[in-house]
Amino acid sequence: MRHNGFDKLVERMRRLRISAISYLNTAPLMWDFEHAGLKHGVEQKASRDFDISYTLPSSCARSLADGTADIGIIPAAAYAEIPGLQVLPEVAIASRRAVRSILLVSKVPIENVRTVALDTSSMTSVALTKILFEKWLGGGRTFTAMPPDVDAMLASHDAALLIGDPALKVDRLRYHTLDLAEEWIRHTGKPFVFAFWAVRSDALREAPPSLDLPSVFQNSRDHGLEPASMTQIAREWAPRLDISDAEVRNYLTQNIHYQLDAGCLEGLRLFYQYAAEIGALPPAPELQFVDASKAVAL
Repeated sequence: MRHNGFDKLVERMRRLRISAISYLNTAPLMWDFEHAGLKHGVEQKASRDFDISYTLPSSCARSLADGTADIGIIPAAAYAEIPGLQVLPEVAIASRRAVRSILLVSKVPIENVRTVALDTSSMTSVALTKILFEKWLGGGRTFTAMPPDVDAMLASHDAALLIGDPALKVDRLRYHTLDLAEEWIRHTGKPFVFAFWAVRSDALREAPPSLDLPSVFQNSRDHGLEPASMTQIAREWAPRLDISDAEVRNYLTQNIHYQLDAGCLEGLRLFYQYAAEIGALPPAPELQFVDASKAVAL
């Protein structure tokens, strides 16, 4: 039998590969991909359309760059370095106040810091650290990339940048600490965007035309932020991080902002501007967003 156009279209469709981050702050974003069941008469388990792997933020970006992943929750800095990406609108890992999980931890007062060990898990926080020192905390620091082990980092440096779950577990009474999101907001008056979902443009051409990617990822975020979901996430993650359920819930609902809204976009563009000015990142291309209107019913 001869294939018609529809058959050829179906033949070339494949499951998109998602590279996600294995940190607490992504748990609400991944809700529909990890939890089966019906909600409001709609199947919530979105993973049937995707292959999912978990990694660190910097590795997630590399997976998109080398084509081993199609969609990734990438550090904001990666968008300036990886060509051919489109942003899934309205979803982000951002902050409009202290974020708690992006910390500069120091043995000495921050103004006396001269050497900084930078967490190799991050790209965006590394660039943000350099911006803060260059523009507001005084330049001339020496930066060294290291794995996120605070004791090893501080054994040979004045200060250490820690991100994600390792930062949440730091005993802040032992050190001088600087919350990088809080510092950015204090100087700029704008939110800070740490990460967002991005898709390789080539992969979009191989996805089923009926797949409304923006809605899939926005719905997963919305379901993950529902009170019942928050309760379950807190119950699962508190023992892993050795913090209380209340601390998990407070972090996800008060410190993390999951909307890529107008204020966040202003902050993101300013970050790209400053990072390029000091040479921390190459100039970023204009943000290109996935257009949900192009999804068609089969």
